[in-house]
Amino acid sequence: MAANGWQRYPFLRLLMPLAVGIGCGDAFPHAFPMWEYGAVVLLLFFMISRYGRAGWGHGVTVFLLLGGIGFGLMSRQWEKTAFPFSGEAAVYKVCLREHPEEKERSLLCRVALLEEFRQDTMVRHARKHRFLAYFPKDSAAAALRRGDELLLYARLAPPVNGGNPNEFDYVRHLRRRGYSGTAYVAAGHWKKTGHDASRSLSQVAQDYREKVISLYRSLGFEGEVRAVLSALTVGDKEELDDELRETYSVAGASHVLALSGLHVGLLYALLWLLFSPWWRRWQRLKPLLLMLLGLLLASFAFFTGLSSSVVRSVVICLLLALGSLQSEKPLTLNTLAATAFLMLLCKPAWLFDVGFQLSFSAVAALVLVQPRLYALWQPENPLLRYVWGLLTVSVSAQLGTAPLVAFYFSRFSTHFLLTNLWVIPLVSLVLYSAVLLLLLTPFPFLQQAFAGVVEGLILLQNEGLRRIEQLPGAAADGIWLDVGGVLLLYLFLAMAYRGLLRRTSRNLFLALGALLAVAFWYTGSMLANAPCRSIAFYNVRGCPVVHCLTDSRRSWLVSPDTLPDVGRLRRALSPHWNRMRLEPPRLVAGDYSAPGLSVRNRMLFYAGKRICLLCDDRWRHKVASSPLPIDYLYISKGYRGGVEELTSLFSVGMVVLDASLSARYQEKIAGDCLRLGIPCLSLSRKGSYRIVL
Repeated sequence: MAANGWQRYPFLRLLMPLAVGIGCGDAFPHAFPMWEYGAVVLLLFFMISRYGRAGWGHGVTVFLLLGGIGFGLMSRQWEKTAFPFSGEAAVYKVCLREHPEEKERSLLCRVALLEEFRQDTMVRHARKHRFLAYFPKDSAAAALRRGDELLLYARLAPPVNGGNPNEFDYVRHLRRRGYSGTAYVAAGHWKKTGHDASRSLSQVAQDYREKVISLYRSLGFEGEVRAVLSALTVGDKEELDDELRETYSVAGASHVLALSGLHVGLLYALLWLLFSPWWRRWQRLKPLLLMLLGLLLASFAFFTGLSSSVVRSVVICLLLALGSLQSEKPLTLNTLAATAFLMLLCKPAWLFDVGFQLSFSAVAALVLVQPRLYALWQPENPLLRYVWGLLTVSVSAQLGTAPLVAFYFSRFSTHFLLTNLWVIPLVSLVLYSAVLLLLLTPFPFLQQAFAGVVEGLILLQNEGLRRIEQLPGAAADGIWLDVGGVLLLYLFLAMAYRGLLRRTSRNLFLALGALLAVAFWYTGSMLANAPCRSIAFYNVRGCPVVHCLTDSRRSWLVSPDTLPDVGRLRRALSPHWNRMRLEPPRLVAGDYSAPGLSVRNRMLFYAGKRICLLCDDRWRHKVASSPLPIDYLYISKGYRGGVEELTSLFSVGMVVLDASLSARYQEKIAGDCLRLGIPCLSLSRKGSYRIVL
């Protein structure tokens, strides 16, 4: 970007302070009362109108104004989700806003709070706070539908994090999506009282999406074929199993399962191809045909449930279509920044959406980098020209999104070029075939016959990706990046891009300086997060383990009973393990021996520490001549006794209570420890606990 390039991108200059303000509003949502935001914004607006030509002062004032607007918008989002939790169970009237979602052990219902009963008095909630309500899986809960109004008896609770290091911030995630908290509704503690048949535009769109999925079922699509077809066409990913998701992720094709810019772009290209011959012949038809193109894209967004990723992509394509009315380049970085600016004004929480960040970073890279890469070689053969264009698009998009992908998913797919050469043509064929399949609805016989073609294309696509997944070194896993690392990588990419545009010694030194900063950050991160000899207890429900770490990258996960839910453990703790750059921990259940570590009869010895893993009643009603000193008594689900009866067997240094224990039982054990003078730690309340040896 040239030195005076900022002048050519006014919306980019407006977007940056707005994004900074939104970020500050999310980090410090309750720093000031709302009336102070309004007063500051009015003051800044007055300063702009009064001193509008004051040079740099005008720019600073505009920056502060937009930053204040972003701060206020995000703070308002947090204020809307604030709810006065009482901590006690009560009777509430709620309405289901979406169709129930089946989970592994429960049924998730997204509800809006209508009324609350306090001491025989009905209190109406005008804001209709939203909650995630979990119902047990039974025949009564299975009959629930969107719009049902319920009376339920439950305890509304604010969302909480597990307290594990580097874990996903569940609290901020829910608050950004507009949810105030969660609730568990026991069987028999709710009753249906009515049904609200009114529907919002988004709910109508979701109903039509369900009709499309039902059509796929009636046409005989099953298993992974229906799962992929539903994800590609209407954005429904509920039927995708973990194995198929992993295949697409390792091969570097996860982006095709997330309905977004790729799919909208393919549909846009098809419509452009169909309409362009008409307006080339009759130029006056172009505005009308562009309106029709926009209507069809909006219809596609409607049938996909008006998801935010599709709406963003449709808006960009509509701006691109409108820009084609001008002779100059239709899509620029300024157009992209204008789209992001307007969308963040409407919904500031989108700034933290992974899809939002990936979409705009990919499109920005395509706008800036792809034309220059494509200009390096101009093959005359049409097939070579197509392949070269596809390669430049893949490389550009990968450059734009690689830091974010590594930050969010700790993975880099090394065969992304091969994957895109395979998957993008096939996804295009699948999407176009699916459109034709839906257009054949008035002709059931032809539609049923053509369904076999769509099924064959999806099976071919999946098989190719499985072959790529099996190639050596298909993905680099365990990557750790923090926000500082991401910003430094993007700084280096920006400086390198600037150096390629203007090959001067100054730009070269700037690029090398940014690269040196990245190297210093990586080295400092490795030194600061180097593993040390320690023992860790984690707060992961249903996964009681003791993590024994060495000074190297090796470690052991010792389970009191059978092997824990490895998938849940990795989802909760892999960011922390990646940060320390650990090798995959070795799972230990039962007796085991290794240099420096020993497990015998559920007694763990490591680095001079003795830990008793208590998960059954094997030590109850036993006697010993003298108590055995143990440093930690780790109690998990399965033990039904108390602590006092164990004092004749063990001299306990500390009791650690696993999150698998019920709240009532933890209170009982904590009371015993208080009476006996033994320190007690509850992981579900305090989070993880680490002992450095």
